[in-house]
Amino acid sequence: MKAILAKQAGFCFGVKRATQMAFEAAEKDQKTYSLGPIIHSPQVVGKLEELGIQVVDTLEGLQDGAIIIRSHGVEQKDIEEAQKKNLDIVDATCPFVKKAQEHVKSLSESGYGVVVVGDADHPEVQGIVSYGGEQVFVVASGEGVIKLPKMKKIGVVAQTTQSFENLKNVVSECLHRGGEIRVYNTICDATAVRQEEAKELAGKVDCMLVVGGFNSANTHRLLEVCAEFQPNTYHIETAAEIDAAWFKGAELVGITAGASTPKWIIDEVMNKIEELNKSD
Repeated sequence: MKAILAKQAGFCFGVKRATQMAFEAAEKDQKTYSLGPIIHSPQVVGKLEELGIQVVDTLEGLQDGAIIIRSHGVEQKDIEEAQKKNLDIVDATCPFVKKAQEHVKSLSESGYGVVVVGDADHPEVQGIVSYGGEQVFVVASGEGVIKLPKMKKIGVVAQTTQSFENLKNVVSECLHRGGEIRVYNTICDATAVRQEEAKELAGKVDCMLVVGGFNSANTHRLLEVCAEFQPNTYHIETAAEIDAAWFKGAELVGITAGASTPKWIIDEVMNKIEELNKSD
C-alpha cells in the first residue's frame, strides 16, 4: 500500500501568517486573548492555550492586554469595541478575507445591494456581512438568489473557501435580479488549487483521507470534492482516528489536508499509514 500526499496540503498563507502572529504574541509579557479560535484546528488552539492565550467569545469584561483577531476575521463592531477599550489589537485576519470585507464596504457605500456567496453561520461570512449596509444578502447557492428582491445594482463577493463553480452559478442567477452586476472573485487561490488537486488525486486512488478540523469549512469542502470522485473517502482530525479496515484491498491511499491543518498532524497520519503497512 502506497500513500500519496497532495502537494498543496496543510497550512495556507493566511493560516501560517495568523498562527505565527499568535505564537509571537504569546511570547510577550501581557495578557493575551483570541476572539474566537485563531484557526479551525483544535490541536493548534490547544497548543496556544498552553502558552497562555485564552479563547474568548466576546470582549465583555476585558480591560487590558492584547486581543488577537482570528484568521477568519470578526465583525466590524468587535474591532471598534477593542479600540474603545484600548486593547492591543493583533489583527491576524487573512488578507483574502480582509479584501472581501473591503469590497462589501465599498459596494454598499456605492449603492449596490450586496450578495455574499457562502455559509451564513460561518464566522468569516458574519464578519464580511458586518462591513455592509442594510442590503446585504447571504446565499449558499444559485437557488438562494431566486428569493432575493430585484435590485438596480448588485455586487457579488464570495466566502474565501467557496468553489468557483458555485460563485459562477450565483452570478448567473444574479443577472436575472439586477440591471448592473459587479463581481469580485474573493475565493482564495490556495482553496481553488487544493480542490483541483484533491479531485485529481481522489480519482487515482483506492482510498482517500481528508485531514483537518471538523469545524473547518475548507476541509469540509475538500471532503465533498473527494467523495464525488472516490466514495471511499474519510475525514479525520488526527492519526488516532484512522481505522485499518478502511484500507482493505487498497494499493493507493491519497491524503489531502485543510488549510488549517498543521504539518505535524499530517506527518503523524503519514507515519500511521506506514505503521499499518509494516504490520500487514
